[in-house]
Amino acid sequence: MTQQILALCRAMGAAQNREELLLPMAQAVEAQLGGRLKEGVAPEDCGTAFPIAAAMMVMDRLSVLTNGGDGVTSFTAGELTVRRETGTQGEKSLTRLGEELLAPWLGTVGFAFLGVAG
Repeated sequence: MTQQILALCRAMGAAQNREELLLPMAQAVEAQLGGRLKEGVAPEDCGTAFPIAAAMMVMDRLSVLTNGGDGVTSFTAGELTVRRETGTQGEKSLTRLGEELLAPWLGTVGFAFLGVAG
């Protein structure tokens, strides 16, 4: 499964200079996402949705590492200019899109109420 995720990341444009991060990031996301599946569901049960969702999440994390996570795309010191890309309103992260893709197989996602004694 890891090799499928890596191939999809490369197809999505993972930069060659990030290759040393790609394998451990893919392995970590695969393990994390696999642990979030409903009980009794294996990654293979999700068909192509699992590796695609995992690759989307890897690319999202690599983007944060590459861009520093702050959205700043340009900085000029003389007559100070700072540019920040915000995207379009309502734009979803690749992680969120990946979670939506896997929603039928995931356990509790987001906020959940649990019973409290007392």
